Amino acid sequence: MTKKLFLIATLIALPMMVAAQRFGYFSYDEVLKSMPDYIEAQNNINTLRQQYDNEMKRAENEFNNKYEEFLEGQRSFAPSILQKRQAELQELMEKNITFRQETERLLKQAEQEAYEPVRKRLNAIVQEIGRQRGYAFILNTDNNACPYVDSSMAENITTLIKDALK
Repeated sequence: MTKKLFLIATLIALPMMVAAQRFGYFSYDEVLKSMPDYIEAQNNINTLRQQYDNEMKRAENEFNNKYEEFLEGQRSFAPSILQKRQAELQELMEKNITFRQETERLLKQAEQEAYEPVRKRLNAIVQEIGRQRGYAFILNTDNNACPYVDSSMAENITTLIKDALK
């Protein structure tokens, strides 16, 4: 019986406790993308991506040139030379595929490493603002995660966070 009474009391009191709490909300992506640290990290990633793209383009051109040479001379090649050239082309193609896969992995890793300190800084600011303003919680409104917020119980702190990050 006491468990039922406790449950009923909790169900009655819970909405009143939640109603007494205030919370904040903001767009994480909007704030993140406005940070100078994020912009710098993004520029560094774009520079690295361009370097990898240039190297992939160079490798593709090398493969295409060798393939054209192979096509032009294949009729005149001795069978052993033909097989050797085919094996070289196959090996070059496999190396290019491996390089492309490794490039994608390295770029993802570089992005994670570049953005990690930026996200940590943003999260620390959000926590500090939450403590200072006495919020029960702060919602991230990105991706339609929170389609409705009662403005009498909540505060949009996007601008506040942006200002704190300056």
